[in-house]
Amino acid sequence: MSIIKFGTDGWRAIIAKDYTVDNVRRVSEATAQWMLKNNMSKVVIGYDCRFGGELFSHTTASVFGNFGIHVMLSKDFVSTPMVSLAVVKTNADLGVVITASHNPPSYNGYKLKSKFGGPTIPKEIAEVEAIIPESPLGSTPSISDLETDGLVSYIDMEDMYIKHVEANFDLDMIRNSNLNMAYDAMYGAGQNVIRKLFPEATLIHCEHNPSFYGQAPEPIHRNLTELSNTLANTAALNFGLANDGDADRIGMYDGEGNFVDSHHILLLLLYYLKEFKELTGKVIITFSVTDKMKKLAELYGLEVEVTQIGFKYIAEIMINDDVLVGGEESGGLAVKGHIPERDGIWIGLMIMEFMAKTGKSIKELIQDVYYKVGPFNCDRDDLHITEDLKRQIIDKCTNDQITHIGEQEVIKTEKLDGFKFYLNDNEWLMIRPSGTEPVLRVYAQAPTKERVREILDAAHVTLKS
Repeated sequence: MSIIKFGTDGWRAIIAKDYTVDNVRRVSEATAQWMLKNNMSKVVIGYDCRFGGELFSHTTASVFGNFGIHVMLSKDFVSTPMVSLAVVKTNADLGVVITASHNPPSYNGYKLKSKFGGPTIPKEIAEVEAIIPESPLGSTPSISDLETDGLVSYIDMEDMYIKHVEANFDLDMIRNSNLNMAYDAMYGAGQNVIRKLFPEATLIHCEHNPSFYGQAPEPIHRNLTELSNTLANTAALNFGLANDGDADRIGMYDGEGNFVDSHHILLLLLYYLKEFKELTGKVIITFSVTDKMKKLAELYGLEVEVTQIGFKYIAEIMINDDVLVGGEESGGLAVKGHIPERDGIWIGLMIMEFMAKTGKSIKELIQDVYYKVGPFNCDRDDLHITEDLKRQIIDKCTNDQITHIGEQEVIKTEKLDGFKFYLNDNEWLMIRPSGTEPVLRVYAQAPTKERVREILDAAHVTLKS
C-alpha cells in the first residue's frame, strides 16, 4: 500500500492511482480510531462536485459506522465551509470533506475539520497520520444497514448554511443596491447557494460537471478569462465573484474585468472591519501575503502575526486569540464573526456588503486603500519542472546562493516557509514548493503589473541557470 501523507490542506491524490476506495478506508480507519481515543462519537461528512464524491463519502461513513461512530451525511454536494459550519451547528466532534479543493479534476482528497468549525490543527493531523494502517479493514456495514442501526442520518448542510447567511447579512440591502454580479462557480460546490441567494446574478460554469472540462478549479485570473471577458463586455455588470471547487477560496473582478487578488481583498476586509465596523483584533497572514497588510495594520495599531503557508496555521490562532482577519495568498480568507474557516462565499458577501453600504465600486475602494498603503501588484508563476531541478533550486536558496534576481541585488532574505528575497522596500520575490501539487511556486510584488512581470521573468532565468 502507498504511504499517505497530509499536505498543506489535507490528503490529496490522483483518483484510481493512489486515491482509491481502499486508501480512503485506511485514512478513515485511522481517523475513527483517533476519534475513539479522544472520546469522540459524532462526525459530519460531506463531498464536493468531484468524481466519486458520493462513493468516497459513503466509504468513509461505512468505516466510521463500523466503529460505532454516528455519521451525519449530506445527500448532495456541499462546500467545505458548509461542512465546517455543520460541525458547529450540530455539535459534532469532527468533520470530513471529500474534496481536492482547487487541484486538477484527476484528483480527489480528504480534509479533516475540528469541533470549532475549521481545519484540524497540525498536531492532531500528525496523530491521525501516524496510525494509518498498512491495509484496510475487511468488510464494513452498508449505508442502509447503518441507517437501520441509527448510525447514519442525513442533514441539509446547504440549507443550514443559507439560513446562517440570512441571519448575518442584510441581503435585501445588497440585492437592492447598484450591484450587478457575474458569478463563476468553476463547476464547484458554490453554484446552488449563489443561485438561491442572488437569482438575478449572471451565472457562469454553474452546472455539475465533475470533469471541470479539464480545468483545475482554482480562482486565479488565467482560469477565469470567461468571467473577465463577460464583465468587460457587459455594461450592466459591475462586479465579479468566483470560487474554487469546494468554495472555500475566492477570486474577484471589478466591473471592467480586472482581477482583484487575495492581497487586495484582505486589505479591503481589514479596511472595512476596522474603519466601518469599528472592530479590532489581531491580523494573521501567511508568509506569501503582501507586506502592505502589515503597513495597514500598523496604521490601525493592530498586532500582526505571519505564519507558515496553510490555513490550518491561521485557524489554530483564531481558536485561541481574538483575530480580526486572517488569510493567505491563495484565496483562503477568514474574518471575525464567522467560523475560523476559509469561506469564499462569505468573504464575497462581506465585500458586497461593503460596496452596498458605501455606494462605491470595488475599484474605488481599492483606490481608498492605495491612499493608505500605496499602490502595488502581485502575481505568481507555477513552474512545472523536474524534481532534480526543483531540488537544485531549493538547495541554492537554502545555502544563500541566490544573491541577485536578474541584475537586481537581494538586500534581505526571509525563510519562514519558503524563501522571500527583498529587492527594495516595495519589491520582493518568493520561492516555495507547493504543498498540494508537484510544482514550484514563484511569487512577486512590485508597484506595477509590468514590474512584477519583469521580476518573475528574471527569476526564471536566475533559478534555471
